[in-house]
Amino acid sequence: MKHTLNSVGVAPRVKPGRSGLWRSVFVRYDLYLMLLIPIAWYLVFHYGPMYGLQIAFKNFSPAKGILGSEWVGLDNFQRFYNSYYFWRLLWNTVSINLYSLLFAFPIPILLALLINEIRSKTYSKIVQNITYIPHFISIVVMVGMLTLFLSPNGGPVNKIIELFGGTPIRFLDSAAWFKPIFIGSNIWQSMGWQSIIYIAALSGVNPQLYEAAKMDGASRIRRIWHVSLPGILPVIVILLILDVGHFMNVGFEKILLMQNNLNLESSDVISTFVYTTGILKGEYSYTAAIGLFNSVINLALLVLVNRFARKKAETSLW
Repeated sequence: MKHTLNSVGVAPRVKPGRSGLWRSVFVRYDLYLMLLIPIAWYLVFHYGPMYGLQIAFKNFSPAKGILGSEWVGLDNFQRFYNSYYFWRLLWNTVSINLYSLLFAFPIPILLALLINEIRSKTYSKIVQNITYIPHFISIVVMVGMLTLFLSPNGGPVNKIIELFGGTPIRFLDSAAWFKPIFIGSNIWQSMGWQSIIYIAALSGVNPQLYEAAKMDGASRIRRIWHVSLPGILPVIVILLILDVGHFMNVGFEKILLMQNNLNLESSDVISTFVYTTGILKGEYSYTAAIGLFNSVINLALLVLVNRFARKKAETSLW
């Protein structure tokens, strides 16, 4: 296409048209059609239900419907904040997730580094298979295993305690033991599966870096610290951001199955409270407000951690 020169002698800039985009869509229409299913899924199951969030600000009545229900503003949020169980629910939810980040998040990284350092392919595959298998155990079976192993009446753990002269401990009925058991069993069940992405990232580290470090006299620990960890640092940061993004969400099903009246002081979290109060007791507006409060905290943490990671580690989701 020819352009006429302006008075300065420079051809004027032509805005790129959309014909190229539509031509690409027409040529590769089959790939773009594949996007319709995930887009429709998000619209129907993620964005569509957001219409119902307004019941958090209403006194919802199924007979009147969402639009016909009385508007109460922030009353449901104030009721939750002023309730006697607010700080207990908040502390249990935050503490379980905080301890999980401190103890459960680093374990898959350490496991991946360990597997990466195993020179024998046979032993490496054996370790991987042993650590992967617990991931495929269902939550119901996992809680059943915990109940059997930790039972005060003939459970293997209490048998060992009695063997050393101790008295049986009712682990699952104790509020003090609930969080260690919950987090510890989560680590055992998920560490192998979560290490897969770190193992994949380690396989992409340039082997020449290890050879150069070895020639410089670096020990194995030094090679891990200065080569392996920097090589997977972007992956670690991204997964940390994603974990913080659902910081306030706890394993609802597992906690509900492990929960009883004796350990309620430590096991009662926001997600289980929303289930028992909203679904079983029918207080939809109240629990919708609690769920919205939970989601807003998650969103704020996600934005803050993503911004911090972008400034410090130069890696972020956006």
